Amino acid sequence: MLTKGDDYPLHQTPEPIAYAGTDRNFYDRYFFNGYTSDGEDFFAIAFGVYPHLNIADAHFSAIRAGTQHCLHASRVLHMERMDLQVGPIAIDILEPLQKLRVRIDGEGIKADLIFTGRAFPVEEPRFIHRIGPRAFMDYTRLTQNGHWTGWIEIDGNRRTLPEGALGTRDRSWGIRPIGASDPQPPAPPVRPSFFWIWSPLNFADFSLFFHINADSDGKPWNTRAVLCPDGAGAADMAHADLPHMDITWNPGQRHAAGATLHAAFGARRLEIAFAPLAKFQMRGIGYVGSSWPHGAYKGELAVGREDITLADLDPASIENLHIQAISRVTLSEDGKTHSGMGVLEQLVLGAYAPYQFT
Repeated sequence: MLTKGDDYPLHQTPEPIAYAGTDRNFYDRYFFNGYTSDGEDFFAIAFGVYPHLNIADAHFSAIRAGTQHCLHASRVLHMERMDLQVGPIAIDILEPLQKLRVRIDGEGIKADLIFTGRAFPVEEPRFIHRIGPRAFMDYTRLTQNGHWTGWIEIDGNRRTLPEGALGTRDRSWGIRPIGASDPQPPAPPVRPSFFWIWSPLNFADFSLFFHINADSDGKPWNTRAVLCPDGAGAADMAHADLPHMDITWNPGQRHAAGATLHAAFGARRLEIAFAPLAKFQMRGIGYVGSSWPHGAYKGELAVGREDITLADLDPASIENLHIQAISRVTLSEDGKTHSGMGVLEQLVLGAYAPYQFT
């Protein structure tokens, strides 16, 4: 099965590009978020390709006046991985690893947005996690902060992004659970749990990235903090292998009321305080709890819209657990402070001993 990708030097196996190894859970995904400096407007995009499921899907979601407006699209891939359009949602790679365009036009939601990176992308440590002998996750991810230009229109109300609109993108590819659940769970049965925190932060002339995946007893199986000056190349970034975050949780919730990150970059000791402003529901772009989950077959082409009234949600309900909290952040170092903006992504499922979650 030859496709457009076979004319580019992209092959990773002896097979044509249409075939991605042998694991049915292989995926290739784009993610973007963006926000204004006052935190009033927030949007996100997800675009996924699932070669072995022969499906591509895409999602766009924006918050306006307390409502999260979501556009979903899914189609049969037809094994053509170079076609980055699913119905009304498309991605154009204008300059690899630096500039990308997102175009939206469907169901009353339109946008034309350009993302420009602030520095070379960060390559995070490879995510490998097993449940017994079975690979649960095995993927690579790059993360990059940047500036946005363009506009978003919802039901005829068009807003041009103000100068200085910020955000983050990531690209990940490899193996993680997608589509239908595996009918045969690991033996012996394991009580499911997942602890994930991710916080890409934008400051005036630098970025800071932190993430942690941890076991239910609190032991990290993947974590890193990275300090990235504007214009930095891969060799110009500073890495902290043992960052630590203290989180204060809202009573009765698995959503943070606040957090403090501690990270050491050589002799530099940084403390970053988070003040969450608003919540973005990740199910609006196909994650946990979505009626348009990643990798689901919905026919040759399907497009749909949903509007989520954020004030009406139960934060303890499982479909609302996965969020990105738009946050003001204050970095302190040697008595000096820097103010910035970013997100505190949170997904805490099952038990987590350090915070007595059961």
